[in-house]
Amino acid sequence: MSAEPVRPDAGGAMPPATVKVWDPFVRVFHWSLVALFVFAFLTGDEWQGPHEIAGYVIAGLVAARVIWGLVGSRNARFASFVRSPAEVIRFLGKTARFSAPRHLGHNPAGGAMILVLLVAIGAIATTGYMMTTDAYWGVRWVKEAHEAVVYSTLGLVALHVAGVVLASVEHRENLVRAMFTGRKRAPGPDDLA
Repeated sequence: MSAEPVRPDAGGAMPPATVKVWDPFVRVFHWSLVALFVFAFLTGDEWQGPHEIAGYVIAGLVAARVIWGLVGSRNARFASFVRSPAEVIRFLGKTARFSAPRHLGHNPAGGAMILVLLVAIGAIATTGYMMTTDAYWGVRWVKEAHEAVVYSTLGLVALHVAGVVLASVEHRENLVRAMFTGRKRAPGPDDLA
């Protein structure tokens, strides 16, 4: 398979070379999860049937992402981005000083956030399902747990977005666009895989 040719822009300048980082599954998963989470949050108790369907689809997406994290493309695999807590803390310290290395795939903090978000969304789906069963129908602590995890997840999403913005500024790279196109700037000599 040959690489795509690099063409000059309208002013004749050569754009920086890019490489494929995020496969279609990761991108479709990410944006589907965003849309469904927003939909489920907005419908809540107001539109129960579609809310529950969104919850089941989200649970299926999370399950598929876990499987893809074990067998998927290089940058999608957990083995490529799960790091120790000490490494995540070191990375965050470097980020605070704007001296963190650029990673082609997920950086250590991003990898930790993925794991935390997958667990949180799994907890939302689990408690949501529990509320539909005879055993837990109307049980107050299940509803309270469901709502608490939802609002905690909103906080995590805010941290995730802030991290994406910070990394985009620090490394002069549009990470949101990369999650749409699947491509990022080719690695330089100081970048980490």
